[in-house]
Amino acid sequence: MDATTILAEVSGNVGTIGYGLAAIGPAIGVGIVVGKTIEGVARQPELQGRLQVMMWIGIAFTEALAFIGIATYFIFQG
Repeated sequence: MDATTILAEVSGNVGTIGYGLAAIGPAIGVGIVVGKTIEGVARQPELQGRLQVMMWIGIAFTEALAFIGIATYFIFQG
């Protein structure tokens, strides 16, 4: 086993771990967004429609971070 093969194997594992760590942030963010939306609806049920739309927009922006993380993983994988 030469040094290039070992480096390629370690690089793949580090990239996988890096993406796993990068996915933690968006997961926490989505949890916070949904939790705050539920709190808002509990306080003012008449605003449920507006809050729900804003929640989905917030989730979309937060999930964009996860997509950037996975794209970065595939870019640096090769």
